[in-house]
Amino acid sequence: MSAAAERMKALRERRKANHLREVRIFVPDARDPSVKARIAAAIAALDPADEEDAMRWIEAVSEFDNEDLSDTE
Repeated sequence: MSAAAERMKALRERRKANHLREVRIFVPDARDPSVKARIAAAIAALDPADEEDAMRWIEAVSEFDNEDLSDTE
């Protein structure tokens, strides 16, 4: 086995010992023009009222923006 392969094997073993698991995911490439067009179309189709409602909820439950919760730590 090559030195690089040995190093990768050792790295995987250390991660496994730390209860970590390698996961590979593939996501759409946001640099691709067709992906950009799909994203733009999805954004254009959003209902602004629904988005406002979602943002109000996020801000209401956010620890970072909630002064009442920020002093409890």
